Amino acid sequence: MFATDEHRLGLKPVLRRVWAPKGQRPIALGHHRYKWLYVTAFTQPLSGETVWYLSSGVSKVFFAALLAAFARETGAGHERSIVLTLDNAGWHTQPNLPVPDGIRLVYLPAYTPELQPAERLWPVLDEPVVNTYFATLADLEDTITRRCTELDNRDLRTGTNFHWWPKPTQPK
Repeated sequence: MFATDEHRLGLKPVLRRVWAPKGQRPIALGHHRYKWLYVTAFTQPLSGETVWYLSSGVSKVFFAALLAAFARETGAGHERSIVLTLDNAGWHTQPNLPVPDGIRLVYLPAYTPELQPAERLWPVLDEPVVNTYFATLADLEDTITRRCTELDNRDLRTGTNFHWWPKPTQPK
């Protein structure tokens, strides 16, 4: 069972509180520009196994291609069935969304991001970009790509493995 979600990052900086000496204002460079990079993650909360994809946008056609790529990468098909939990974003829903063999979509109730394990990946992914200025989208993409490859399954499992997440069972 996997969970998926998208995260939008851009040249508009991710700001978090920073320490500064008393009486001085903290410095966090930024120039608000609205160019976006999307990160889509498919995560298996029990193991922390995560498949990352970066893109410049989202759409139903793109998501269909992403599902096909995910199915190929994870071996979903006649031999392996994957239940994929996702939200009700317009590009995730029927009609006209081709779903590959071996993938079964299960939708979370509307407006319940707290139930989505993949939602917990974003603060961890954002760490290297917090309070950082990027001149170009390519610079941001390089940093995010590096971060995706550095993240360890054990670290991701800690944040995404909810106590109520279904455990695998063997058919009788």
